[in-house]
Amino acid sequence: MKPLKCIRILSFLTLSLFALISHAQDDTADRLAKSDAEQEKKATEWIDGLQLSDKAKEDRLQMVISRHLKAVRNWHNSHPFTEVPAGINPATGNKLSELDRQMIADSAMPAEVHQQLMVGLRKDLTEPQVSMILDKYTVGKVAFTTKGYEAIVADLTAKEREIIKQNLEQAREQAVDYKSMKQISAIFEIYKTKIEQYFNANGRNWHQLFKTYVDGVKAKKAKDKKS
Repeated sequence: MKPLKCIRILSFLTLSLFALISHAQDDTADRLAKSDAEQEKKATEWIDGLQLSDKAKEDRLQMVISRHLKAVRNWHNSHPFTEVPAGINPATGNKLSELDRQMIADSAMPAEVHQQLMVGLRKDLTEPQVSMILDKYTVGKVAFTTKGYEAIVADLTAKEREIIKQNLEQAREQAVDYKSMKQISAIFEIYKTKIEQYFNANGRNWHQLFKTYVDGVKAKKAKDKKS
């Protein structure tokens, strides 16, 4: 092959590769810009729901929340589950699932990200208002799960209600640092297990309570179907 022809081919290949790289970079930048806009819109909607009637506060809070949402997204996207070696859960002996490994990777996010969120929220909001924002992150799982326990254990004591409240609120605050609903649900499962262990250690049989509740629901459905 003649040298000039080789040079032309190499030049063409180089330009083609450059064009592909540029296109990929532009596509990535476009996706990031779109995602940033979505996080900012979400933060604005959450703050608007509080009806603060204080533009300065609203702007500060919008920045605090959108910054946190972007930080969680960026950490999650840049730390895939493959960073965590496949192995076993030492507490159960079961093989780590992809979800387990992703949660381990995401849990290594610097603590400052969470601290900045909570400090920023508490600077301008009351505790009930902070709870409302955290509920937005976790799609109301505290109230939903509490209703579940109230349905299953009809005679909850004041102490049991407090244990449920403490654990679910702790789950909620921890869960805001995870990106997917599967991860958020997994965090709540950790604290639901603690609640149910408390029941078992203090005179209740959670397994039997749950079975009785499920049997009752099934019986009601069967009765309604016949009538």
